[in-house]
Amino acid sequence: MLIFTLFGVGLIFTIQLKGIQLRRLGYSLWLALFKRGENSDSEGDLSHYQALSVALAATVGVGNIGGVGAAIAIGGPGALFWMWVTGFLGMATKYSEALLGVKFRVTNKQGEQSGGPQRYLSDGIPGPIGKVLAFLFALFGVIASFGIGNAVQSGNVTSALDAQLPADSWWTPQLTGLVIFVLVAVTILGGIKWIGHVSAALVPFMIIFYVAGALTVLVLNVDVLGTAFATIFEQAFSGGAAVGGFTGSAIMLTIQIGFARGIFSNESGLGTGGIAAAAAKTDQPVRQALVSMTQTFIDTIVVVTMTGLVIVVTGVLGAVDDAGELVTSASLTRLAFEEGLGGAGTTGGAIGGFIVAVGLATFAFSTIIGWSYYGEKCLERYTGRALIWPYRVVYVLVSYLGAVTSLDLLWGLSDIANGLMALPNLIGLLMLTPLVYRETKEFFARPDWRLLPTNAVEGATDTPPEDTRELVTARD
Repeated sequence: MLIFTLFGVGLIFTIQLKGIQLRRLGYSLWLALFKRGENSDSEGDLSHYQALSVALAATVGVGNIGGVGAAIAIGGPGALFWMWVTGFLGMATKYSEALLGVKFRVTNKQGEQSGGPQRYLSDGIPGPIGKVLAFLFALFGVIASFGIGNAVQSGNVTSALDAQLPADSWWTPQLTGLVIFVLVAVTILGGIKWIGHVSAALVPFMIIFYVAGALTVLVLNVDVLGTAFATIFEQAFSGGAAVGGFTGSAIMLTIQIGFARGIFSNESGLGTGGIAAAAAKTDQPVRQALVSMTQTFIDTIVVVTMTGLVIVVTGVLGAVDDAGELVTSASLTRLAFEEGLGGAGTTGGAIGGFIVAVGLATFAFSTIIGWSYYGEKCLERYTGRALIWPYRVVYVLVSYLGAVTSLDLLWGLSDIANGLMALPNLIGLLMLTPLVYRETKEFFARPDWRLLPTNAVEGATDTPPEDTRELVTARD
């Protein structure tokens, strides 16, 4: 039910905002990737690009590799189509979360920005309802940060390395955990500005590296690419047979799996996008919201698509391992890359496995540091800064424990908490829909909405004097 509620909210915002994710995508990508920032005197801790990088760091995780593999193994190739649908609709949801995150952000005692559902639910919705929704979101956000955002990610790094290394390798899970422990500690103990710098450097590398590897596989298998797309579209509406005991699965299974993996890959509707957006240097919520919605585009329409297509074109779907078990999740993705670059036992196959291992490691690490910021801001909302350092220390320790132990109970509880984060946020988003619509309409009704203040004087507005602004002529 929650999955389809998330879908419905995305559809509502898409209709209300008149397909803003299509109409303004070009300008949004330009603003995020080329302009990268605006008024240097605006309130905020990070540039547009750094705020986007933090959001991408937290979102592009093991789900983009293992989650896609699991979705296609269970729901068949058609699941990828429904992941595209959630990505498209999720862009409108992410836009709305980011707009509200910036609009209702506050400056804490350290001079840093703090915003997100834990702020806009309580401050934007009058009465006790908003306060209760905000508290619940913050509570589940802290819990989820330790599991889905941390332990699950480091555990997947260990699994990926174990699969890549020979059985008699001297490298152990304890060493993996130690490396993760040190890297996470060095990064998050420096606060949001250091997280922003690390994310800005790591995110482009990890995405370009992984996408380049996937494109290589697709080029080598270009002769079956058309057939792969035809299969995806056909099985999206026919509920084509999934594998491994799911033969003859109904179309509802394909849709459900596609929705579930797509939404929890791009996190649209969970509210986390609003937390990252609130840290951006900007004096216009709509502008940062446009930047933030590109995160869902990059995560789902780009990275998830690459993984899904590699699995479909290489024909590995339905493969079984030596024990006769269905190959799924990250193992299926790794098998697809190996097969696409030459097959197991070849140099190309080894390179394919290396690409997936590096992708999993970097995706997981980036998610850990991104979610540390989310959990910290949720905690700060109700405890102030008193528990931030203890939280960071415990968070770093959990990153090690996740790499060396199963923590099945914690993973299960955090998975539930991750879903429960969405409930108060979705209720609040629906209640704040008129505000999102009004802010958006007023912004784009201005003939000079493309004007960006650059190095403006203190107190500058969105339309500063001619000598303090830069004319932007980017096309939509």
